[in-house]
Amino acid sequence: MDNEMFSIVLDTLKRIEREKLPVEKRLEMDRNGDFPEELIRFMLGPDIGLHLIFIPAEYGGLGASALQIARISEEMAKIDMAIATSFLAICLGMDPIRVGGTEEQKEQYIRQIADEGLIVSYGVTEPEAGSNVQALKTKAERVLDEKGRIKGYRINGQKQFITNGGVADLYTILADTPDGPSFFIVEKRTKGLQPGKHEDKHGIRASDTAPITLEDVYVPAENLVGGIEGMGLKQANSVFGYTRLMVATFGLAVGMSSLEKVISYAKERVQFGTTLAEKQGYTHKFLVPNAVRIEAARAYIEEVAARIDSREEGLQVEGSIAKYFATEVGDAMANDGIQALGGYGYIREYEVEKIKRDSKINTIFEGTSEIQQNIISIFRLRETLRTKGGYYGGMSEVLSGLSEETGGHMVARAIGVLNEVLLLARRLKVNRSQYLMFLLADIMTWLEVAKATCLKAGSEDREKRTSNQFMFAAARLFAREAVEKLYTNTLKVIRAGQGETTSLTDKLNSLDLNKVFEGALEDMDLASSELVK
Repeated sequence: MDNEMFSIVLDTLKRIEREKLPVEKRLEMDRNGDFPEELIRFMLGPDIGLHLIFIPAEYGGLGASALQIARISEEMAKIDMAIATSFLAICLGMDPIRVGGTEEQKEQYIRQIADEGLIVSYGVTEPEAGSNVQALKTKAERVLDEKGRIKGYRINGQKQFITNGGVADLYTILADTPDGPSFFIVEKRTKGLQPGKHEDKHGIRASDTAPITLEDVYVPAENLVGGIEGMGLKQANSVFGYTRLMVATFGLAVGMSSLEKVISYAKERVQFGTTLAEKQGYTHKFLVPNAVRIEAARAYIEEVAARIDSREEGLQVEGSIAKYFATEVGDAMANDGIQALGGYGYIREYEVEKIKRDSKINTIFEGTSEIQQNIISIFRLRETLRTKGGYYGGMSEVLSGLSEETGGHMVARAIGVLNEVLLLARRLKVNRSQYLMFLLADIMTWLEVAKATCLKAGSEDREKRTSNQFMFAAARLFAREAVEKLYTNTLKVIRAGQGETTSLTDKLNSLDLNKVFEGALEDMDLASSELVK
């Protein structure tokens, strides 16, 4: 999508917020918990066509890049998480067809979604199979013709927590066939397809979430995505790097929404003769740490999106890191937003309590934070051992070439220690303990995000959303946090592990935390002054 069209889309979102979704309307939607179908249909209609950003140009879409979609998704989620969730579900529901469908299926259904603005739903989660899709109980039984050839499938089962489940025009349903899990395209009003009632939720209340019951739902063989049984899990896994990156932008959005409200409040609220923006106990607790982590999340999201746009494949772990880090960071800022506004934060009209309620789902759907930790630790440990330390060794080498002001040297040394820990992982027997693996996942996540942040700070081509001084300070502050995460988590692993660990302890001590934290307060002061200027 060219820059002019990208700007038009962003301007359209601002106009929709101004004309259709002012804060009073958002609070009303949240209070009633009703799905705003008329508004969604308007946004999908010919005059707006926001869904076209997700659709490749060859099927009538705008063909936006991953980086552009990430930015648009963030802006949409900043307006309202429920609306953004409904739109992401359309993309998610279309993805099995986009990555695994036959050319005939793509031409028929993706073009129909583009031309008619269909609401699409992704039917995977089940009552007893959340993140563990291999525990699938929905069955698709073959229906044969008189010559013994497959002419269709009869699907029976239940789906749970399905976004757009009660309002969709088209569903992609994962069901188990004789040859394994497979996706099927099921159209609205197909006999036996029964959406349940809209769930009364904690957050994103205006987003339609409903169970689906499938009783002898017959679909023709042409509706088996890709035409081959058993490809469903491969099709789902192939887009996790992309879809989880988009959920990461939701974490970024709620974090930014809360942060912006807190900054605005800090400038206006006077306590004991000065504004809160002039009180270090406020700025250095609520503003700076959260702003730094949000900036780090943005750097990592941008890096992964750029890699997707360069046609790099196999970025599922990167998607997990982005989703885990950004959604946890966004949720922490959303929580601090309530505390920062005090009693006003607890009142609905100030919206920060809604942001917090909306935020929580980001750490749950598209795979919980704990599922992401599991993926990160297992696959990064496996890659480190496979490359005999080359994976993280190369990362450390790149960072060593950055200037000192980026904080890259701190992160490079820390990654070197992480490499030593992972290469000794078998001897430490960390893979026997899920808790220890989660500790490693946090180290890996914080250091890889720190790497992206330092590289962004050192890049002359970065988008200038902040000053160079702020970006350098943020990179150094987050580098320190990542080193601290490495130090404390590695100590826990060492003490719980088995075997000789003297060399690792010496490596940790060589990081010289005294030196690492030199200048930290000055960097916080610098970041604070820019945030509240």
